[in-house]
Amino acid sequence: MPPPEPGAVTVPPVPGLRRRPVLLAAGVLLASTVVTAVVLTTTDAGAGRDPHAVARDGLRHTTIQVAAGGCGHGWTHPVAGRQVFDLHNTSGTPAEVRLIDARTGAVYGEVEGLGPNTTRPLRATLGHGSFAFTCLPDDADAVTGPTVRITSGGGVRSGPAAVPVTQQELIPPTLAYQKWIRSRTVELARRTDVLRAAVDRGDLPAARAAWLPAHLVYERMGAAYGTFGDADAEINGTTAGLPGGVRDRGFAGFHRVEYGLWHGESASSLRGPAGRLAEAVHALRRSWPDQRMDPADIGLRTHEILENTVQFELTGRTDYGSGTNLATARANLDGTRALLGHLRPLLKTRSTGLTGVGTWMNRAQHALDAFDHHGRWTPLAELTRAQREKVNADLSELVERLADVAALTDVRRTA
Repeated sequence: MPPPEPGAVTVPPVPGLRRRPVLLAAGVLLASTVVTAVVLTTTDAGAGRDPHAVARDGLRHTTIQVAAGGCGHGWTHPVAGRQVFDLHNTSGTPAEVRLIDARTGAVYGEVEGLGPNTTRPLRATLGHGSFAFTCLPDDADAVTGPTVRITSGGGVRSGPAAVPVTQQELIPPTLAYQKWIRSRTVELARRTDVLRAAVDRGDLPAARAAWLPAHLVYERMGAAYGTFGDADAEINGTTAGLPGGVRDRGFAGFHRVEYGLWHGESASSLRGPAGRLAEAVHALRRSWPDQRMDPADIGLRTHEILENTVQFELTGRTDYGSGTNLATARANLDGTRALLGHLRPLLKTRSTGLTGVGTWMNRAQHALDAFDHHGRWTPLAELTRAQREKVNADLSELVERLADVAALTDVRRTA
């Protein structure tokens, strides 16, 4: 599963791709809790009594001031329900603004990059509780405004919120994942040696049989690709950006060997590429203990792995002859599941949508496993339209849900 290719041509819409509506709070994905919107009229919202609030589009709009040295003023008549806060920046610098639970610090929504003399909406559903706005101006300390209490919710429950994750909290799962990757590099080296040995002795059928198991080990290691650096291109590079295409001297790694094995190249012509692949894998295994993954990236990777799967594997862009894109997609799913396992202690206290993620993980796995016939995977070209649409839909739905995980684990500024 390669990273996005520089200058890549935009991929046309994938047949069967569908996107679920995800709950947005001022542009930030939050946990996928379903919230029943309460429509407020001018009378029950009290807009007529609040000089900072008006009723528009069936919702109460309250203007909130973001000023130099001040934050959150203007919310004078709080009520429960679905509503819009129009954040107006009267200061001379951009700011990030959050609506938080005044007791726990959980974030209900945020607006980033609110420019001077601009207004942007923040939508939220609020019930009984204490709330406040926190403003984080560029090059200045955070300021939290006055606490506002909603004392009667009328049965309305506040929408989803999550306590921000700190860099320190992400260090233990990152270290555990790095250890997991280290074990995978050992397995990768062993399986790649089997592939190289088969090519060296001229046994191409054995080499074709050994190629996929070795390649899938690497494909399960998706969250670490950013740390691999140049080794990723040496191990799993594609022809993207190479002027000579499959004949380019820079084309290397698993896909270079794949192309030769499934396009009639001789064993002697493949000894060089297979040998360089094995050398790159062993170099990665030796260097990995000294590498350090950025904890701030690990949550984002839970989303990116399968996002790239949809973009590259389900479109066949990385098929160089073996027809095993669906096997690669299944390995990417395994890698995502492993990463989520390390993040679960953090997520279980912040998201009510993890059950849904697990359900869609299982659904996607079941859909992909249907194309594994005792190690022979159905090529994309052999899928019926209905099969293609189902796989696309299941994986795309899962990608959407994993976007919530990426948002929940995004390290945010706190001071």
